[in-house]
Amino acid sequence: MFARITGVGGSLPGNPVTNLDLIRRGVDSDDDWIITRTGIRARHLATPETLSSDLALEASRKALRSAKVDADEIDLIILATSTPDCIFPGTACLLQAKLGNKSAMTFDIQAACSGFVYALTIAEKFIRTGNCKKALIAGAEILSRILDWNDRSTCVLFGDGAGAVVVEASETPGILSCVAHADGAYHSILTVPGMVYGDKIIGHPFLKMDGHAVFRFAVRALFDIAEKCCANAGVPPGDVDWFVPHQANLRIINSTAKRLGIGPERIVVTLDAHGNTSAASIPLALDVAVGDGRIQRGQKLLLEGVGGGMTWGAVLLEF
Repeated sequence: MFARITGVGGSLPGNPVTNLDLIRRGVDSDDDWIITRTGIRARHLATPETLSSDLALEASRKALRSAKVDADEIDLIILATSTPDCIFPGTACLLQAKLGNKSAMTFDIQAACSGFVYALTIAEKFIRTGNCKKALIAGAEILSRILDWNDRSTCVLFGDGAGAVVVEASETPGILSCVAHADGAYHSILTVPGMVYGDKIIGHPFLKMDGHAVFRFAVRALFDIAEKCCANAGVPPGDVDWFVPHQANLRIINSTAKRLGIGPERIVVTLDAHGNTSAASIPLALDVAVGDGRIQRGQKLLLEGVGGGMTWGAVLLEF
């Protein structure tokens, strides 16, 4: 038995917020600098009343419609997020309730920007072992709530959104290879180190990043894991039809693709319009590229991400 993606969906809150919009709101930065350094031109920001589960719900409903699957048929829900609705219950449980599903196993996974790849890897194992037949995998983030809007080195990089896929058991191969790693020795280069203690926040409650260290780590780790993932399936990286990377930084994306032998015409990039939406970025990019017709059934896709932890992973699949 194999695991195959049968439906995709995405959700973005509100209207795009451009770099110039942020500057007008008081962010001390420059449009040309942001575009040149990152490739980001706009992002979406959630309203104060919006929850991660709300964004995940919209993306999940679209993915279920795409797969022609009813919510009550799902027997596994995994939600990747660094911005849960609350400490507990898990946001996957809250998503389940909003979908009207009453029996699926549900849990959250926290692997930062690698969360969706981690979740997809876990779902594939559940399906391959016969423990579930239809899974809903979502990545949802409201990162705007953990940003220091006075820190121009980080606040311009991130956005809010959600993406989801339905993964079903199949007699023909779908997900061909999954590889994931972590190294906690690098935890300090990308972190939100604060915590709640009683009625107080202990430590720093906003995202902190050593941009140069993250860049160096990401370029090396993403190339290595993509090569390993493709080698496990016997598919040269240059033979994949579409490269769908985590949307963090255009220079990282292009550098990794070049080393893998993947031309720019085969890279799905949504970073310019979405910013870095962490665990939501890969399924959002999938939804865009499937929706506009670039990604077709039978094509091979290479997904990969790297995030705080540090965590990183890759998935090679036939769509």
